[in-house]
Amino acid sequence: MTNLERLKLELGNKEYFSDEEYSVFLDENDLNSDGGYDKIEYNRNLLLTCLDVLEAVANDIDLMRKVETEFTTTSQAYSYLEKRIESIKDKIAAIEDEQSQYGCFSLMFTRDR
Repeated sequence: MTNLERLKLELGNKEYFSDEEYSVFLDENDLNSDGGYDKIEYNRNLLLTCLDVLEAVANDIDLMRKVETEFTTTSQAYSYLEKRIESIKDKIAAIEDEQSQYGCFSLMFTRDR
């Protein structure tokens, strides 16, 4: 599976943008759209790309209206996007915590006396 295919999967196969535009988002996060997806190595960058795409959609009301959704109003769609963006930010924070050698409390107790 390529990075582009994985991005589309993460976005629920919604056609917010063209493949070329998705490729630009991937390139901005140091991912090659044709490269093979490796979760361990690329998961954080893919989530950052997904975050960029959803924020771009949330910032363009006309684009939101064009995309077929299960929502009856634009405000419902926007609320969903905001929740989804926060969920992705939480996932990114969890990945960063896993990669850190220090836990959130370990530095509190390392001071020499």
